[in-house]
Formats: sequence, C-alpha cells, structure tokens
Amino acid sequence: MKQIYAFESKRDYEKYQDTIERFQNKLVTYQQELEQNYALNDLPKAIVWTTGELATTTFSEIPIPAFTNKDIIYISPDVRYWRNLFVQQLEGREHPRIKAFYENLSEEHIFAIVGHELMHHSDLFVDEFDDDREDSIWFEEGMCEYLSKKLILDEEAFNEITNVESELVEMFKDTYGHHSIDAFGEASYQGSLTSIMFDYWRSFLAVKYLVEEQANHDVKQVFKAYQEWHTNGRKEPLSVYIGIQFFFD
Repeated sequence: MKQIYAFESKRDYEKYQDTIERFQNKLVTYQQELEQNYALNDLPKAIVWTTGELATTTFSEIPIPAFTNKDIIYISPDVRYWRNLFVQQLEGREHPRIKAFYENLSEEHIFAIVGHELMHHSDLFVDEFDDDREDSIWFEEGMCEYLSKKLILDEEAFNEITNVESELVEMFKDTYGHHSIDAFGEASYQGSLTSIMFDYWRSFLAVKYLVEEQANHDVKQVFKAYQEWHTNGRKEPLSVYIGIQFFFD
C-alpha cells in the first residue's frame, strides 16, 4: 500500500508530517488486526494524505475529507480541520458539552477515521465499491464505524463518542431521520454536512446494538446474518432481515 503525499507546498507537508508518521506507525498494528480477524485480504493501492481543502474541493466535492475512491483512500490528517468540521455538525444549535467535545477531539479519533476507510476493503462485505446496489450501505458504513472505533479507541473514548452520537441522532432525527436506515445516503450528498453525518451516526448505533445486544458481542455472528441475507437473495430489506427496523422508532 503506497503512501502518497498530495500537498500544494512543502510547508503544508511539513505541517502534517509528524501526524502522518504517527498514523502510519499505528496503521501497521491495526492492519494486522484486520488481516488476522476481519478478512482484509487485499489492501487498497494507496493512501493519499492531503489537506482538508484539497480533499473536499479537488479530489472530491463531498464535504468530508476522508473517503475511498475505488481502491485509493484519501484522508486529511489535519486535526484542527476535523475539529472545526465536527463542530459545524451542530448547525448552530446550543449544546456546550458536545461542542467542547469536538473542539478538543483527540488525534485517536481522527486515526479511527483512517481505520474506517481501511475496513471498507474487508472481504466480509459482499458488495464492491463499484456495485450499483444501495440496500446494505448502512451495514457496511455502520460496521466500519463500529469496528474502527472499537479497535482503536479506549473504552472511555468509545463510550464518550457513543453518547455524543446518540445525542446527535436524538437532536436531529426530526430534521434528517424521516427515511429508513436502508435508504442510507438518500439525497444526503446533495444536502448539508449534518444530513450526511446523521446516517453515519444512526448506522454506527444500529451496528453497535446488533453486535453488543443481539449477538452478545459476537461480530462474526452479525456478519453471518448479513451474508446469509445476501446469499438468500435479499428478499426483504436488510434492516428487517437482521431485526433492526424498529430500533429508532
């Protein structure tokens, strides 16, 4: 997996060099974990490290500076950029505790975003990036969120981000939560940052419930049910088959 640096100046590269090196060192252990336990058999071709601005205006028009395009991961290591972006999710609503949480977001949380993108390449997921299928996106995105956070963050940090995202789902469900979880991303990439992130929060919480409550912390059991749904022909929405359709009612 190549490491590519896409910056407009040497100064920009030097600004993030130390953070990138720390992430790359942590990535070795995380990658091994995915290879041994989560069917990471084929690595992406490269990780492109870049600025938040280039990630969201040149390499993509999505307002989130982390994404996978086919077999290349694009990510900004700019912690300050991420903190500001996450504060914007509040859309000006008053919530001092969540605002303070994001203003002081740790580097580990940003590294978990790198982990999320790498998890997408696991062979445990039945769809490929270029598939037209859209009826299980919530599961893949939610599982990538869950596993990256669970494997990278310590217990306190994991519980804290869970509580924050639970509150955000409650705060914005009347604005952005009218569609089924199976309709992940429905028009959201043409909408606001918060409308996009809402589906990620909701999917993370759904997968957490499936793993920790329904499957008694057995991730493989949850993957087995998901893969059986696919093998059996996807005759009903995944949320119905896997028993999550009423989770947010």
